[in-house]
Amino acid sequence: GVCIVITPLIALMKDQVMALKAAGVPAAYLNTPLNPGQMQLAMERAVQGSYKIIYVAPERLKTAAFRRMAQRMNISLVAVDEAHCVSHWGHEFRKDYGEIAGLIRSLPQRPHYAAFTATATEEVKQDMITLLGMHDPLLLVTGFNVPNLYYEVLEPVYRDRALVYICRAMKNQSGIVYCLSRKNVETVCELLQDKGFSATRYHAKLDTSEKQQNQEDFQYDRKRIMVATSAFGMGIDKSNVRFVIHYNMPQSMENYYQEAGRAGRDGEPAECILLYSDQDVMIDKFLLEKKDFSEIDPEDIEMIRQRDNIRLRSMEGYAKSSSCLRNYILKYFGEAYLPKTAKEYKTKSKNAQEAHEAIRPSDVLNTPKKLEDKLDSDAYKLYELIWKRTVACQMNPAVMDKVAIDFLSSDKKILLRANGQVIAF
Repeated sequence: GVCIVITPLIALMKDQVMALKAAGVPAAYLNTPLNPGQMQLAMERAVQGSYKIIYVAPERLKTAAFRRMAQRMNISLVAVDEAHCVSHWGHEFRKDYGEIAGLIRSLPQRPHYAAFTATATEEVKQDMITLLGMHDPLLLVTGFNVPNLYYEVLEPVYRDRALVYICRAMKNQSGIVYCLSRKNVETVCELLQDKGFSATRYHAKLDTSEKQQNQEDFQYDRKRIMVATSAFGMGIDKSNVRFVIHYNMPQSMENYYQEAGRAGRDGEPAECILLYSDQDVMIDKFLLEKKDFSEIDPEDIEMIRQRDNIRLRSMEGYAKSSSCLRNYILKYFGEAYLPKTAKEYKTKSKNAQEAHEAIRPSDVLNTPKKLEDKLDSDAYKLYELIWKRTVACQMNPAVMDKVAIDFLSSDKKILLRANGQVIAF
């Protein structure tokens, strides 16, 4: 029989088909890059049994031509990729996924049926089973813990400086910097290029040829850093990504986990660093308010808005969490806490340690240029200690310099309080 793979990853279909053909598996894709003549020929060959695997986008399922073809084929398996898209609870809801269950019911013989996703909460899993019309399916969950990934949230006052220091500490290794907007992608990419980094860009407004060229430059290490919106990375097969930095906070834990998970696919240590600012929450709320609901049934819009806001609050909770970030992720996706915070999960790689240490108060908080010259080494170490405690206690960094300098120049016993709490002594 034939396997039908339903996937929204249109840009990757051609590459996947070429890889299968190279491995000796007859395969095809039915998608818009084919002209009408090519599409007709591919569908005729599909009916004749020339292919073992056929890739199709979900929006094609409702066309009369595809339905007629499916009726005449011996379909033995339907595989649904990115199956969370069927759920209103999912972070990437697509109305066309609702056609899948109807397609299955319309076939002369019900085929085997499989659905796959990397980011499903308990609510999404239940929606997948119900809305895809699955009957008592076998559930296989491989787990959400990725031991080689190190998670960290930083809240620098000057985000650009922090980004540059982190990238510099990563020492010319491959990494992705995710931004919320196309404007940020352009600005950040230009910043990194001006600082001497081998960086390129990716967002939806670039023309197809440039997106393809930039993706290949990153894929084959001609460019070390990809600055991109969430449009980049779906299905990307690059194993040596050593760091993923989120320049802005994503709108959901699903987005963050999926994008951060593009680091360290070779099993080697990799870093997932979020540069958080309270302003990100306001930007995310604004973007959610402007979300396109043109293809959504009016009665569903308010429910989707509410669920978007719930996901955003969970993401904000991650950014502000003082507990183990790995366990926060596991709890969100319904997985049991790790029994202990094992050392191998807490230890930063050498690059991450250097990146963290590189964000010094004189750089990030814009202290006077010659402050280090004014203080002896012991005094400056103490200044750094106070700075770190200040950040940890969420004291206003704007007053940090004056507090620290006055404090260090006094001969009195050391005692610094913030909101009644002793933070250094």
